[in-house]
Amino acid sequence: MRLPRSAQPSTQAVRSVNRVEASVGGAYTGLVSDALNELNSRGAVARIWARDASLWTDDPARQHLIEQRLGWLTVADLMADQALDLASFALEVAANWIEHVVLCGMGGSSLCPEVLRRSFTGRLGYPRLWVLDSTDPETVDRVARATDPERTLYVIASKSGGTIEVDSLFRTFFARAQQALGDEAGEHFIAITDPKTSLERLGQESGFRRVFINPPDIGGRYSALSYFGMVPAALVGVELGDLLARARAMAAACSAEGAGNPGLNLGAAMVAMARTGRDKLTILTSPSVAGFGLWAEQLVAESTGKEGRGIIPVAGELPGSPAVYGADRFFVVLRVDDDDNEELDDTARNLTAAGQPLLTLPLRDVYDLGAEFFRWEFATAVVGAGLGINPFDEPNVQESKDNTARVLAEYERSGQLPEEAPTALDAGLAVYGADGPTVREALGAFLAAGLPGDYVSLMAYLPMVDEIDDELAILQQVIRDRTHLATTRGFGPRFLHSTGQLHKGGPNSGVFIQLTTDDETRVAIPQRPYDFGVLKAAQAAGDLQSLREHGRRVIRVHLGADAPGGVKRLTTAVSASVPDESVSPLVDDALSFVSSALDLPR
Repeated sequence: MRLPRSAQPSTQAVRSVNRVEASVGGAYTGLVSDALNELNSRGAVARIWARDASLWTDDPARQHLIEQRLGWLTVADLMADQALDLASFALEVAANWIEHVVLCGMGGSSLCPEVLRRSFTGRLGYPRLWVLDSTDPETVDRVARATDPERTLYVIASKSGGTIEVDSLFRTFFARAQQALGDEAGEHFIAITDPKTSLERLGQESGFRRVFINPPDIGGRYSALSYFGMVPAALVGVELGDLLARARAMAAACSAEGAGNPGLNLGAAMVAMARTGRDKLTILTSPSVAGFGLWAEQLVAESTGKEGRGIIPVAGELPGSPAVYGADRFFVVLRVDDDDNEELDDTARNLTAAGQPLLTLPLRDVYDLGAEFFRWEFATAVVGAGLGINPFDEPNVQESKDNTARVLAEYERSGQLPEEAPTALDAGLAVYGADGPTVREALGAFLAAGLPGDYVSLMAYLPMVDEIDDELAILQQVIRDRTHLATTRGFGPRFLHSTGQLHKGGPNSGVFIQLTTDDETRVAIPQRPYDFGVLKAAQAAGDLQSLREHGRRVIRVHLGADAPGGVKRLTTAVSASVPDESVSPLVDDALSFVSSALDLPR
């Protein structure tokens, strides 16, 4: 059995992971204890560290694949050995007057850096981090205009080396760098990838400043503590020694048997709640770690959402009164001591008083994110064992990619993207796939079909700007408050590498609303017969096709050229089409029935 090396962590790191999380509480404590006892009876902890793939499946072929995905267990040790080299490289980059780091990646290659970007303010003298995981032309153009190639380091991150989004972004920024820097363009690029990929060869042939080769036995969503997370962290001045000490201390704590194991505790709670129908894992955070939900969302959704089962993570949802939450929720709170937690604490108290199960994970400061990355990875592995799911594959992710490729091939042949007639058209909005003489009635009928235990997912193929995200958050809140259904939101194509697996392979409880817009900005992709606007539209069309093939309830709403205004109009239409009283009695009856059947508090 390969346990983590002695981390020799700081006293602060040990205190951080040894702090006791608040229990789920009430009648739920017994359910969690039962799940914990069951997992212990199967030797789950020892078998995870022994890399015993039979914990998750009896299929020898699948066991072999799982064995190639468990390098995350000890990668923090490897990165601790590389911390000085990464810090030195970061100082070298900063000394060359680099003001911006643009990370081009998707999914596991971008979401940990996005968390770090949001949680760590750059140290004086270190560059600003931009995380670009979009094919939206306005988003790409905005980053290009804000960064001068002479003062920018581009990080091209892809495990496989051939991701279409990352390849397209590389082509675009390398052409800009060549125009500005000539033969020295490669010095402004680094790569992070697996051994022997096309990206490794590209980096060598193009004269990249460095190519970081990641251990190949780590899946993308488990790669936060590998080069994929630690290289961008070092470049913006994060103290890797402290971050990794917290992670290694957590890894050591997660090798313990029984209730003292932080990752086992979280995993057992998730298992217990999912078995009772509380499969909407709702993550609430202190302000300084608000981005963590994006990373955890991918980890949980892509790991558990398959074979018609799975846990639906809900991250970034605005807090509401207890009355708007159904009996399918399980709340996990990440609470940072140093933050202003007044609103968070009020929300947690109200939810607990209303009988909702809630688990609080205390963090001292943002460096405890290192510990949380490992805790949640370990917990997700535990969930797979508890629910009979292989948490290390993603069998449905390729479908949307294949559909996108077919749409692009047809575009190359005909010069046109596929289009269909709207089923409702007014107020500057066009609805596809929902019947109704007006947009309002079409939306009302579609949302009314949602049943207790379902969730609504907003899939936004829109520019990734704060103004639009804020409007989407309001729309998300309105839908939740009117329907009492859990509601998620995500930008496309980012979510294709995150919750997309859950959407197709998880339980058929999703009610999907795809949002598209007219792209007025055009950004060419060098050596490709299509631009970013066409690529994004092809990805949206491919994803829509995949959802329909799986029999999912899905509509598309086209917002026109004004995306922020279109979201506002859509929010108004939803507010008018789904009055508060139209669904709340149904939800209340379902809540009472489930609580009574399980002898749980309301």
